[in-house]
Amino acid sequence: MLRRVVLVVGFVIAGVLSGDAQETPHPFLAFIREQARALRQEEPRPKTLEEWRTANKVLRDHLSGAWGGFPFERGKVQVQTLGTIDREGYRLERLLLETMPGVWMTAHAYVPKREGRLPAILQVHGHWAGAKQDPHVQARCIGAAKHGFFVLAVDAFGAGERGLKPALGEYHGEMVAATLFPTGVPLSGIQVFENTRAVDYLQARPEVDPAKIGITGASGGGNQTMYAAAWDERFGSAVPVCSVGNYQAYLGQACCMCEVVPGALRFTEEWGVLGLTAPRGLMVVNATRDAIQFSVGEAKRSLAVTETIYALEGEPGRLKHAVFESPHDYNKEMREAMYGWMKLNLAGEGDGSPLPDPEMTLEDPEAIRCFPGETRPKDWLTLPQFAAREGERVLTALRAKQDKGALQERARIFREKYLAAPEGGPMSVQKEDSGRVTTLTFSPEPGLTLSARITRSEAAEAPTVILLDLQGVKKTQDSEWDKELQKGGFHVVTCDLRATGALAVPRDGVGRAPDHNSAEWSMWIGRPLLGQWVHDVRQLVRAMESVDPGLVRSVSVVGVGPAGIVAISSATAHPAIKTVAACRTMASWIHSEPYERQYLGTIPPGILRDVGNIADLVGLAEGKKVILGDLADGNGRVIPAGLEPFRDVAVGIRKGLGEATPPIVLVLTGGVPTRLVPSVVEQLR
Repeated sequence: MLRRVVLVVGFVIAGVLSGDAQETPHPFLAFIREQARALRQEEPRPKTLEEWRTANKVLRDHLSGAWGGFPFERGKVQVQTLGTIDREGYRLERLLLETMPGVWMTAHAYVPKREGRLPAILQVHGHWAGAKQDPHVQARCIGAAKHGFFVLAVDAFGAGERGLKPALGEYHGEMVAATLFPTGVPLSGIQVFENTRAVDYLQARPEVDPAKIGITGASGGGNQTMYAAAWDERFGSAVPVCSVGNYQAYLGQACCMCEVVPGALRFTEEWGVLGLTAPRGLMVVNATRDAIQFSVGEAKRSLAVTETIYALEGEPGRLKHAVFESPHDYNKEMREAMYGWMKLNLAGEGDGSPLPDPEMTLEDPEAIRCFPGETRPKDWLTLPQFAAREGERVLTALRAKQDKGALQERARIFREKYLAAPEGGPMSVQKEDSGRVTTLTFSPEPGLTLSARITRSEAAEAPTVILLDLQGVKKTQDSEWDKELQKGGFHVVTCDLRATGALAVPRDGVGRAPDHNSAEWSMWIGRPLLGQWVHDVRQLVRAMESVDPGLVRSVSVVGVGPAGIVAISSATAHPAIKTVAACRTMASWIHSEPYERQYLGTIPPGILRDVGNIADLVGLAEGKKVILGDLADGNGRVIPAGLEPFRDVAVGIRKGLGEATPPIVLVLTGGVPTRLVPSVVEQLR
């Protein structure tokens, strides 16, 4: 069942989001697409082999950076054999492979009953509910084994038998995979690393010819195939199925977090990644009735340049584009094409033409599991638990340097990398007054329009509070916060930031992530939504200043829930901002469970590694008062006590920067709104 659910999320909803060719896209999507187009419009295409070899090295460096540099131990792969099943022509081994310390990959080896060293194929699954056990995957594994290939089929981290719970069918995307982003090692990078470890294992098997290893998979597995083959030159041949298209075609679609390479459009298009496989064998398989990002047309756009690279390498015949009349799948005809291609490119046999599917009997998926039923060990390390472990590791390493220079460098990286935005040039602002209410309409960046409501205090010189909630002004206007602030004598400003509230992208949410698609598209262009939202706050203050400088004598930014991270991050966005407050806001990006009631846009890739945790952001808000009201955990549950370490971290950083008495205030009410709101408003005075 999950397979159908995931395919609907990834493709049917995606099609609605992108709309008909004649349909006007949502303004935020149009903005993202224009940003991507501008990033790639001057993209150089290699004209000589020397140019390509130089570009190859640069591209590999960029990919390594996007994937976190693979900071994991890489010793001998430890193996546990859990059982063997004897079948006609091959045997099936149920295996555990330790890819990283304490991280075990569930796997199946299909070992042909043949003499001598054999070519091998690493079979990686897509979003089929059964993962390596799924009939779709079994069929190509058994077929390849009967054609004489040693086959290793593995479960991706968070999927198959490696989910949060033992049962098959879990989806490892959205807020499961999101727990990895703050560490700087996204799921796409983890999969590349684990697939290289699978090659380490294959090369150690006495039955395998270590120089003849290929890889194939469909959909998400096709992406794994493309990236692993691009990165690890030990793969002699690759067959990505129903996965190759064009990065810009992802913009407007709902795709899994395992397919996202943060910032990729800042340094390449998909043709460049495909080109890294040259001159090794590469057969790209597409289906005529697939989603736009995996469509024949988008694949042709990429392959037109990749063909040039293969020609420069002197191996144009080792690149092939195979198109099938089919929906999104890895069907019999595709399998047969893969067998023939692998025979030619790994074993040196045949001419690459399809080979027939052999007779086969598929197994009951439950019967071939490494851990049938509920037998998986209780201490099994899940993806979010691994992410929490990595988060603690990178944060400890970062905090080892607390001298003033190191702290200033972290603040600079936060400003220039995570909050990067265009220069604040001239901005058109329209103003409309109606009694005490002023409406401002302004453009924070070309292509985007925001509207803010200012409810003025009777005192013209009153301080101003910008009240934020990522659910939109429907949650802030006329709320208890709004009423209490007005009663307290403040000018109160409410505004839907880009892609939020009334400006949210239709059907933006997937699973636990309400802003899944808009946040994902922003990652592709290397501008996390957090930074875009902070830019909106900056431009809002500039818009207020342009119509009435008195409104910005003293500005506070209050964020409720996930918007509290936006408020904290806005502390240095504009000199007029003197105070920020975060209420019922997540206290740490390190969380050993999938995030709940959070926004993906507030979880920027690499933040723990480069800048620190949320307490560190409070510390880096030098010179600004920060009010923290009823902070919460990653599931949105209020933390009733024990926040002294959080405050100590923030105060320590402020003192390290030379601030003698940092104005950092904790407000703890046990999550009672009727106490929280007036307590925070009192601190704003």
